[in-house]
Amino acid sequence: MRYEPAPLTRHLRVRQDRGHTVLEFRGEIDIAAAAEIVPHLDMATAEPDARIVIDLTRVEFFDCSGLRLLYRALHRTADGSGSLHLVCAHPLTLRMLRITGLSRLLPPRPTLQAALEQPESASGPA
Repeated sequence: MRYEPAPLTRHLRVRQDRGHTVLEFRGEIDIAAAAEIVPHLDMATAEPDARIVIDLTRVEFFDCSGLRLLYRALHRTADGSGSLHLVCAHPLTLRMLRITGLSRLLPPRPTLQAALEQPESASGPA
């Protein structure tokens, strides 16, 4: 079964780029946004060989609900042979990733281009 990208929603845009499903989070990622994003995240990560990039470039606010989304995606892709890459350059969000240790499991890349160029073996938890 092939996952069909979702249309643009308030907090999420999903598209294909170079064999990856790119989930672009947008705006304020809080508990309400997470509820909107979870079904799309689960569909994108359902295939065992899913190649996912989560792009936080357009995020203005990111709380623990956003961290839960990242952990969810990480565990769902790690269960199969998929890969997960993260795009993030916002200083406060990067700080949250470092404090929680998530940046060690899911090293953030500064741009979408950098994330898409990562070798598959370097993504996901070791």
